[in-house]
Amino acid sequence: MSGIFLKVILGVICILLIAVVTVDYFASQVAGEIYMQSLQQQLADKGRMLALNYPEPDAFTQAAVSAIAKTVGDRVTVIRSDGQVVADSGADAGAMDNHRTRPELVQAFSGKTGSSVRKSVTLRISFLYVAVPIQNGAIRIAVPVSEIDRQVRAVRVKILAGTGLAFLPAMVLAAFLARWISRRFDKVMLHASQLAKGNFRSRLPHTGGAEFGRLARTLNETAANLQQATEQLEREHVELQKVERIRKDFVINVSHELRTPLASIQGYTETLMDGALHDPEYNMKFLRIIRHNAERLARLTEDLLTLSRIEQKRQKFEFDLHYVNALLKDAVELVRPIAEKNHIRIAEELAHPDAETWCDSEAVSQIMSNLLDNAIKYTPAGGSITVGARPTGRHYEFYVRDTGSGIAAEELPRLFERFYRVDKARSRELGGTGLGLAIVKHLVAAHNGVARVESQVNEGSTFFFTLPMDESALSRERLNPEFTAS
Repeated sequence: MSGIFLKVILGVICILLIAVVTVDYFASQVAGEIYMQSLQQQLADKGRMLALNYPEPDAFTQAAVSAIAKTVGDRVTVIRSDGQVVADSGADAGAMDNHRTRPELVQAFSGKTGSSVRKSVTLRISFLYVAVPIQNGAIRIAVPVSEIDRQVRAVRVKILAGTGLAFLPAMVLAAFLARWISRRFDKVMLHASQLAKGNFRSRLPHTGGAEFGRLARTLNETAANLQQATEQLEREHVELQKVERIRKDFVINVSHELRTPLASIQGYTETLMDGALHDPEYNMKFLRIIRHNAERLARLTEDLLTLSRIEQKRQKFEFDLHYVNALLKDAVELVRPIAEKNHIRIAEELAHPDAETWCDSEAVSQIMSNLLDNAIKYTPAGGSITVGARPTGRHYEFYVRDTGSGIAAEELPRLFERFYRVDKARSRELGGTGLGLAIVKHLVAAHNGVARVESQVNEGSTFFFTLPMDESALSRERLNPEFTAS
């Protein structure tokens, strides 16, 4: 409570100090401006009165100017229209410079009352100059700026004294309010600490006052809502665990992906049964379509089962050391006939002959097969595919690079999601299930590796994945709680 009290008091003091400084600044500015304007008017009136008695510069003598200066209490200077000083109460007129270019005299020579604040060349101090026109010249009266500053300081002292006295009651009232507020905030803070500890059953007693009363009701309502939300979250967490188990057990139940091949098989089968079976022009065509969709359905089913086994960690892996180059060559030999049929060249960038990786060879074969199958599908005739591996840290990074059409940058983050296709129509036409890259990601993750892709439109794509060099690297990483194959 004392901490809040001191902070409130210090805050009020700071606000009052800022207010005092602000009042002082603006009051000083206003007082200075008002005093300056009043003084200019006074000096101008004095000059006009002198002009009535002395209409021309030559009517003044040095003795007369000195006497006038003593009477008005200010410095008086008489100047001809050509800038020649006739007489000056504060200096020898004959030794003074030509005043034709002085700002206040330029205005006076044009028939107006002129004024300016500047440092005197003759006396080396700052003056407020006011000049009034007379025939063939001007009368100038000057007051030292130091006198103006002294008057302004006197006004400032009076203003500050009055402001300080006015703020004393405010300080007393602020102390009372600070004590009152700090006591109520102490209760609020105690209640908040209970909520922070998870005691959502804590309730804040009404502390009186409209604002604090509403605050107490609001905090009590918040505590009640948090209590309900926590209980609801606990119930939902249990339900979500059940739903997650069901979802993983039934990955195969993807109706949208199964509907198209099943509908096609059903439709063409009914057409054949309705008489097209005996039509030599269409029967074989329809049977080929049925077979194509049946094969697609079989691939989709197999991929779903594979993905389900991996996600549920029911996939059996047989890890052992395998030569990196042997894995590459085996994968290339499996797809080379298909690539040659499509007029696509496959190049190998082999690792060191003794390079070995700790992996499941069947899983790696499936990874490479899926990546090479995609590369062949999306590489035009005459293109090329490069397969290779290189060491990186305690892993080997395998890659499959093609010269296909490439993939837009905005598509890359979702490329390894199940059933995500960049070009859905073309993917289905080429027989893709939309699960190949998802399977790749999960199989690589089962090896504690990372799958990624680099691609640019019209410049081809490169798919990468990493495998551990030895069993020790795999075992240590499996102890990492952040590892997950999903």
